[in-house]
Amino acid sequence: MTGGPGTGMPRLLRGGMGAAAVGLLLIYNSVDTGARQGQTVGQAAPPAAFAPAVPGAATAPASPAAAAPGAPALKRAKPTRLRIPQIAVDAPFTELTLNPAGQLNAPPPDDKNLVGWYRDGVTPGERGSAVVAGHVDTTKGPAVFLLLSMLLPGNKIEVSRADGTVAVFSVDSVETFAKDAFPDQKVYGKTPDAQLRVITCGGAYDKKKRDYLDNVVVFAHLESSHRA
Repeated sequence: MTGGPGTGMPRLLRGGMGAAAVGLLLIYNSVDTGARQGQTVGQAAPPAAFAPAVPGAATAPASPAAAAPGAPALKRAKPTRLRIPQIAVDAPFTELTLNPAGQLNAPPPDDKNLVGWYRDGVTPGERGSAVVAGHVDTTKGPAVFLLLSMLLPGNKIEVSRADGTVAVFSVDSVETFAKDAFPDQKVYGKTPDAQLRVITCGGAYDKKKRDYLDNVVVFAHLESSHRA
């Protein structure tokens, strides 16, 4: 099952700890909202659609992070800041909500240094797959996740949280998926540990569709945590 523009979702389940943890399905789309002066890339603003995990889906994660040893999951706490030193990311979080059609509202397109977290989903550091999304570019130029695809296994992703802890994730892999063949279960399947999915648009930009053709997905697992 995949979501996309115009996909309405009946309801959302918050992915919590233990048996309540559920995966979320997402396709991250860009929308070209206007003409550009000499630019060939589109505005990386979703909407992105979420839905509960497919009923009866396997509880074992299908992502590369499944085999990586992880730190114990943390309690729920809202993320406040994302840092990825290798690609010079240091950005605050905004909470993302759903619109009436069941699609995820994008981070503001006029802020190039902002990342979004779906507020009814798993928080980074909790058990399950936490979802972070951001623009690759906007009408104003390159944005926070322009270099996301350049991350390598072992690179670190730090998430500061409202409870004063910093969750440190280790990258397991970076993969690119065609939007029309997005592997929902691989990206959003239930996980027995704390994992992170960082998503942006990628691949070629289709001028007719006014959308990027691919999604870049970073798979990472919680390696450690410490007090800020």
